[in-house]
Amino acid sequence: MSVIDGSPGIMFRELLNYAPMTYVRQQLGKDVCALLDLIEGGRAPDARLRDAAARIVDVEKQVARNTERGELLALLPVGKQTELAVRLGMTTAGSEFPDLQTLTWTVGAQRELLEFIGFTNATGPTEGLPTRIDCAPIYSLFPHQRHAATRVKELLYIGPRRVVLHLPTGVGKTRTGMNLIVDHLRSNEPTIVIWVARGDELLEQAASEFERAWSQLGNRVVPIVRMWGSASPTLDQVTDGIIVLGLEKAVSVAKADKGFLSTLAARSSLVIFDEAHQIIAPTYRGIVDALTIRPDTSLLGLTATPGRTWADVEQDEQLSNYFCRQKVTLEIGGYSNPVSALIDQGYLAKPIMRTVASNAGLVLSASDRAQLARSFDIPTKIVEQLVHDEQWNLKVIHTISELIEGEHRRILVFAASVDHCRLIAAVLSAIGIDADYVTGESSGMHRRNVIGRFKRAAQRPMVLCNFGVLTTGFDAPAASAAVIARPTKSLVLYSQMVGRVIRGPKAGGTSTCEIVTVVDPEMPGFGDVAEAFANWEDVWETA
Repeated sequence: MSVIDGSPGIMFRELLNYAPMTYVRQQLGKDVCALLDLIEGGRAPDARLRDAAARIVDVEKQVARNTERGELLALLPVGKQTELAVRLGMTTAGSEFPDLQTLTWTVGAQRELLEFIGFTNATGPTEGLPTRIDCAPIYSLFPHQRHAATRVKELLYIGPRRVVLHLPTGVGKTRTGMNLIVDHLRSNEPTIVIWVARGDELLEQAASEFERAWSQLGNRVVPIVRMWGSASPTLDQVTDGIIVLGLEKAVSVAKADKGFLSTLAARSSLVIFDEAHQIIAPTYRGIVDALTIRPDTSLLGLTATPGRTWADVEQDEQLSNYFCRQKVTLEIGGYSNPVSALIDQGYLAKPIMRTVASNAGLVLSASDRAQLARSFDIPTKIVEQLVHDEQWNLKVIHTISELIEGEHRRILVFAASVDHCRLIAAVLSAIGIDADYVTGESSGMHRRNVIGRFKRAAQRPMVLCNFGVLTTGFDAPAASAAVIARPTKSLVLYSQMVGRVIRGPKAGGTSTCEIVTVVDPEMPGFGDVAEAFANWEDVWETA
């Protein structure tokens, strides 16, 4: 409520000048009056008491209550009573009028009285206010994410305290994980959460996303400690907040400082392992074992692909057993596969998946075929044949050109090697297409500049070729097409590549996306993201 100057009417502070001091002191209350008298060393001056009453009296409540309103009306000089009566329509100027005390004081009449004594925006409890407003949180979760997060919390703090959160790429596993971290830090003070991942993009994404989440949802100042690359691994005075720890850094520091991991483990209570399918690699598993040595430390794995391979059940069983076969995945009513639901509901783009064949003329010996059959992925020798095959590369270039003609403005290309990445980008540039590339050999500045330009909205199409750096930790919602020119037997890798362009309109992406895999008839391949999501379910089923 605010007070306004002006006439007709009379300001409440002026009205108090007509009030006896017994009334003023009654409005202030005994405690206020006693304190003011004490400050003055005797009886406080009347003017000071009237000023205090003008500031603290809840006039709106007085006007709403019959007895207190009657006392207030009695303070009005006769001329002001007449003026108010005219305003209320009880009489006309100069004529007799009924006693104000006998008036039926409707909400409208009460508002008129409040405005008469200098108060505006005075309403009843709900009058003039909307009965409903939608209050949108800044860092919110979609319903399926909230449901998954709730189920994770049910497992994260009881029993073995280990669980994997399995969400498709593009559905916000990092955002969901950050909400869980914020809840944990708010409930445990002080404590350290350790986010473990491999790759600069994935690590920086985690640090930036936590800063965004905590700035909206946090309850105290906490540090974000970056520990990867050239960053110092010191733990001095770090007892609260989040440490974003690169796996390579953890391995190297643990070798140089035998007490580093044990010190970190003693201060932490939650470890998050991003891309959890990597965790059973012996070196990485040793790091996680050291960080979770305390029985009350929880371990949360995040992944879109809860398996190590496409068909090696033994390795997939190791991963499942490490997390005690506890996995939370999406459950959406009416759908047997959540990916199909998320596509229908607009959280994921509807993928148009196709393959284009290029007979590269591969010459595979019997030993080549045997090696191809038993290898985890395509042998380097065979990939090199493709990289240097002109017909294969022409098919890749032609496929990209067709996507640009189809009005795709941001196209990701997954090349087969560093040299292949450079070759494709160079040829595209030579024929007038805006193209650039990033690889694991690219400098940090080059990588940031190229990726930043690719993410910016622009009418001119741009193609970003990459090898080995954009399969995880990369978010470019405007990318609507991908060309997979990297043959692979790894369903994990294939799913990660597809996931870069599958973000739907409700998640800031596109309604459809086009994924073209350039294949040689001799090579294995994949082609269904929904089927890929469910590939490992059997190894996670509890006995």
